[in-house]
Amino acid sequence: MGFLLEILRIGLLMMIIGGAMSAVLKQVYLLLGFTGVNGYLIGIAIFLWLFVMYRNKWQFTGWYKGKGREKLPRQISLALLVFSLVLVILAPFLDAFS
Repeated sequence: MGFLLEILRIGLLMMIIGGAMSAVLKQVYLLLGFTGVNGYLIGIAIFLWLFVMYRNKWQFTGWYKGKGREKLPRQISLALLVFSLVLVILAPFLDAFS
């Protein structure tokens, strides 16, 4: 039962926080003058950020108490977050070339 509740929790976190982050980024891009932004790159960037947050923080506060619950190594976390930031920065520029 704890596993199913945790899957539901992950889905809700992804939808609510991911949707909010997407809306905020869209407004930031509009304020900066970018009308069309590559949504796929933004989605990947948000997913990477949420994945790092889940693996390093949120998995320890949920209902699932099984094996394999450990933080990502610091280098992996940093690499994923930097790649996510690069995607967010490059998304409007890559969309302009297509």
